[in-house]
Amino acid sequence: MGFRIRSLNLNLINLLLMISIFHLILSSAMDTITSGQFIRDHDTINSENRDFKLGFFSPQNSTNRYVGIWYLSQSNIIWVANRNQPLVDAFGTVTISSNGNIVILDKQNMSVWSSNISNIATNSTVKLLNTGNLVLSGGKTGTTIWESFQDPSDIMVPKMKLSINKRTGEKVKITSWRSSSDPSLGYYSYSLERPDVPESFFWFNGTRPYHRTGPWNGSTFLGSPTMSTGWSVGHEDDGTVYLTYNVENNADFAVMGLSPQGQLWIAYWNNKREVLRQGIKGTYCDLYGICGAFGSCSAQSSPICSCLNGYEPKNLEEWNRQNWTSGCVRKKPLECARVADKQEGFVKLENMKVPDFLERSTSVTEHNCRTECMNNCTCVAYAFDLNGIGCMQWGGDLIDIQSFSIGGVDLYIRLSLTENGNAEKHSRKRTIIIAITVTMGIITLTACACFLWRLTAKYAGETDSDSQPQRMINQDEVKMDDLPLFNFEDLVIATNNFHSSNKLGHGGFGSVYKGQLRDGQQIAIKRLSKASRQGQEEFMNEVVVISKLQHRNLVRLLGCCIQQAERILIYEYMHNKSLDAILFDSIKKKELDWQKRLKIIEGISRGLLYLHRDSRIKIIHRDLKVSNILLDEELNPKISDFGLAKIFRSNEDQANTRRVAGTYGYISPEYAMQGLFSEKSDVFSFGVLVLEIVSGRSNCRLYNMERKSQTLLGYVWRLWNESNLVSFIDSEIQYQGSYEDILRCIHIGLLCVQESAKERPTMANVVSMLRCEIDKLPIPRQPAYILNEMGFNHESTLETLGLHSANLVSISDISGR
Repeated sequence: MGFRIRSLNLNLINLLLMISIFHLILSSAMDTITSGQFIRDHDTINSENRDFKLGFFSPQNSTNRYVGIWYLSQSNIIWVANRNQPLVDAFGTVTISSNGNIVILDKQNMSVWSSNISNIATNSTVKLLNTGNLVLSGGKTGTTIWESFQDPSDIMVPKMKLSINKRTGEKVKITSWRSSSDPSLGYYSYSLERPDVPESFFWFNGTRPYHRTGPWNGSTFLGSPTMSTGWSVGHEDDGTVYLTYNVENNADFAVMGLSPQGQLWIAYWNNKREVLRQGIKGTYCDLYGICGAFGSCSAQSSPICSCLNGYEPKNLEEWNRQNWTSGCVRKKPLECARVADKQEGFVKLENMKVPDFLERSTSVTEHNCRTECMNNCTCVAYAFDLNGIGCMQWGGDLIDIQSFSIGGVDLYIRLSLTENGNAEKHSRKRTIIIAITVTMGIITLTACACFLWRLTAKYAGETDSDSQPQRMINQDEVKMDDLPLFNFEDLVIATNNFHSSNKLGHGGFGSVYKGQLRDGQQIAIKRLSKASRQGQEEFMNEVVVISKLQHRNLVRLLGCCIQQAERILIYEYMHNKSLDAILFDSIKKKELDWQKRLKIIEGISRGLLYLHRDSRIKIIHRDLKVSNILLDEELNPKISDFGLAKIFRSNEDQANTRRVAGTYGYISPEYAMQGLFSEKSDVFSFGVLVLEIVSGRSNCRLYNMERKSQTLLGYVWRLWNESNLVSFIDSEIQYQGSYEDILRCIHIGLLCVQESAKERPTMANVVSMLRCEIDKLPIPRQPAYILNEMGFNHESTLETLGLHSANLVSISDISGR
């Protein structure tokens, strides 16, 4: 009897094992679903090459369940089926319905999503192809009825086509997720337009363009030099024009995606390992129509917008406020006539992004294109592309024009009869003017050279260049015995004569070089520019301040050189350079997991606390920013650049200055507007740093929220009020460490950047908060600088293109009110 029981148990175990193996094979090996089959939550089907899987997933920080396709892992979702109809539990199934459609059913067997094709065969099948395309086929011939490539989400993969049909207007486009945790239809989309001369557009809310690539000429988009490779445009017999994105850079696989913030990004894989993921960045000038009608944008100019030749601002007051959306109007009307053998002409603009709404002509030469435009009274501009498009003409407002340093085409703007005559006179006069200018320039330069030589000789005679700096240092009570003096010749050898290959960076008062002393010690050498008088004061200030300080989170001054006209500071060398070089680099930032970021935040806070309270002299840094945080080999932070630091007496809490200096995005409002600075000024800068470190975003960019351009502080404040701080956290750290710790740091950062200095905590309080010694944190009040005050009046996003609104623009000298 016992033997029979053991035999039955053994048979039962074998049966269960066989069922498990069969289920495993079914869920992990098949690439097809046929009528009557289904997959449940936690089951998947694989493509034949096993690169792609179809199954259920939940986005980060969400419990909703979606059916999607991913490449290699669920971190690379390329398609979502039920993006607007999530399942709320893990009891969903995917199957083929009785009418032949692929459907997703909830636990009540109610359909939440369907391919929704009518009149199809009931014996249809679903197959996941090696391209990542999910195909629904029907009938004995296996005709494709529906495919995921025709209903994409936010990702383009090779072989997928974004398209527009010139007969029906039907489009296939990608649309961003609403947020990183919500794949429902977002605010931004990317599509192909203008089928006769195709261009691709980025849209906000489906109707408002925020970027246009320019027309496709057969090899590139004329208005987007950064999108010059990987793209191709094709035509089909039914009138469909399509755009595809191809694998480049010898990669195995590539994707192009549209982020929830509207930024285009690309990623590459080699040997099934991700080797690149980065956003495609641009400038203000990439924003659609930023300069209005008949305005041209140049990212290299200041201001960036200017009127075309023959035009002037329509609203000069708004134009001077850098609100260019009203555009420009013609100074003189077009006569469209010939008078005494004179006629209207054209002015040539090189390397231009051509305007929107072009009209393609059949003219086959540039001369014929010009003549055709001249003979058409409504033609205001033309261009000729030799590589494919040929003759382009415009008859209405010229919108969305941009000049490039390279790329684009030559654009010819029509001038009125009067302006063309003036241009010809100007051309004849130019030769004479150039000759006179060159002659006078030679005379002037000779006189200036003589004057400067005499002035230099006089200065050299009156000044003992070796002893003067010594006296200045002594006057500031720095003991020279405690501060080693370096020989200039040794520094020349250490830096290979300050060779450019050893240059680490450049600032307003000089350059920083990497050097190596004779004993092998690596050093960082800050060489003051000889032309900067203001820098002389900062040099002495930095010597005075740092020579008195010693802390593990402050950069260590090894010595200085004050020979002849040289003013040089020698620091310990930081192998990982500055924090911004890692934090804002899409590849390098992966090195900064949450624990390392928290370590950096805590180190900076300890360094500031030392400056404010624990050193024998009280110091306000006044220029704390991400580029002034250096990182050693172990990523320990070191506060650097004390050129603007201010020593306080022990009984001083606040000071006032008429010379406000610092960096936009980091200086506190009371310092910027009134010249008042205190410990709380550094606390404000620290708060900005904390928010940058947690988010991986720069405060020197603008972010679009409900059609308002906001700073990083405005962006996080909005998310704070919406209880949606997860959207603020850098995606690289969202799954790392304690979520509560990350939120606590954001909370502390918001407390530090409050508009009122009185409301901000001291650095002693901040350190206690970071150590969780203060349990209940106060509720933060509104930060300063939450809105863009640049006069920018455009409803498109800036962050979408990775733009810097002020690329760490330093304030050199501003008088406080």
